[in-house]
Amino acid sequence: MDSPIRNMSDLRGEIYRLKEVQQQQSVAIGQRFRNFSATISTLGTLFPRSITPEGKSTSFFDQDLVGLISRFVLPFALNKTVFRNSGFLVKTLVGIVSQKASHFISEDTILGLWDKVKVLFEKKQKRSTDLSDEKGIPPMSESY
Repeated sequence: MDSPIRNMSDLRGEIYRLKEVQQQQSVAIGQRFRNFSATISTLGTLFPRSITPEGKSTSFFDQDLVGLISRFVLPFALNKTVFRNSGFLVKTLVGIVSQKASHFISEDTILGLWDKVKVLFEKKQKRSTDLSDEKGIPPMSESY
C-alpha cells in the first residue's frame, strides 16, 4: 500500500492489486510444493541448522535413529512413570531437559552400555564354569 486510499476507485485499485499479488504468491507456493523432494526440502527448513564451535553443523535430523526415537520416548516415559502426578510446569521442564539429554543418547552409547552389561554377565558365567572344572581328586589328598 504505497498511497493512501481516498476514494472508491483507489479502494477498487488496491483490491485488484492485492488479488494479483495473491495470484503470484499462490503460483510461487505451488512451484515450491510441486514434487515430493521439493516438499521435503521445504519442510526441512522448519528445523534450522546451527554450527557448533568445532565447525560441525547440527540439526534435528543429524542424529541417528536411536537419538531421534529418544527425543520422543524419553519425555513420554518419564512423564508417564516417574512424574505421573506432577503438574504442568514440572512435566514441561522434564520435556525440555529430556530433549536436551537426548543429544547424548546415540547408537554408540547404547552399544557401549550393552557391551558393558554383556561383560558383567560373561564374567559370572566364566566363574561358574571354572568351578565345574575343578572336579576330581584334590591335590593334598591321601590318594594323590
